[in-house]
Amino acid sequence: MTAAEKLRRLLALPGAIIVPGAPNVLTARIAQEVGFKMVLFTGAGFANMELGVPDIGLTTLTEVVQQVGHMTEALDLPVLVDADTGYGNPLNVRRTVRELERAGAAGIILEDQVFPKRCGHFDGKEVITSEEMIAKVKAAVEARRNPAMVIVARTDARAVFGIEDACRRASAYAAAGADVTFVEAPCTVDEVAMIPRSIPVPQLVNIVEGGKTPVLPAQVLEEMGFKLIAYANSALRGAIKGMQNVLSTLARDGSTNAVLDQMASWEERQRLVGLPQYTALEARYS
Repeated sequence: MTAAEKLRRLLALPGAIIVPGAPNVLTARIAQEVGFKMVLFTGAGFANMELGVPDIGLTTLTEVVQQVGHMTEALDLPVLVDADTGYGNPLNVRRTVRELERAGAAGIILEDQVFPKRCGHFDGKEVITSEEMIAKVKAAVEARRNPAMVIVARTDARAVFGIEDACRRASAYAAAGADVTFVEAPCTVDEVAMIPRSIPVPQLVNIVEGGKTPVLPAQVLEEMGFKLIAYANSALRGAIKGMQNVLSTLARDGSTNAVLDQMASWEERQRLVGLPQYTALEARYS
């Protein structure tokens, strides 16, 4: 079964799915190990962790494809990939879909912001016309070689034209062939609840602690009708806090003795990256 087929099977099951974001392979592997059924390759997290820059459209397709390939090689889970605006017009979108499909992506998210895009919870966003985005969605649907590959169409129009326009756009993107739609950054509980009632395909909601969208429990979001509940950068933010704590202690004390309980053990670190398996392979080939 392909990764895309695995994702399709998950979408067909009853209930909502919490989808943790992973900016790198190690985060994704931990997500798999603790029991998640799929992961989101987070574009914002990748920009933050790989380049140390904000989510303002500075990453390239080549960089993303390489990291996604590393991730899919290491995981048994389907990976849904944040592909930003598709890196250009509908022709660029075709290449984006083909490249990410070859890299093992189970699905991709395309958004209707102008390029360069901005984080969905930043101010100052702009969107292309719905007609332009419909052309991108159609290009993505036609470009995939495996019809099981999931196309998620995201709209950021809530910040520009309001929630009703955003829902109209998402419905139009679904009619153009998107399998799932994603209205980014609704600002009230009523707006959140309106989305799955208004759009006739499965819905993704993005939970950003401290962002524009109310943080609601998964059970509530499931009852509203959402299928995918993304926590795109929670793991990254937890890692940042851990690194800050350990490194500030090291700078202050000259050792890490006071924070050893906040660090993975030597053995755990090596287990997570598969050292025992590589050691066994090395012995076998010797």
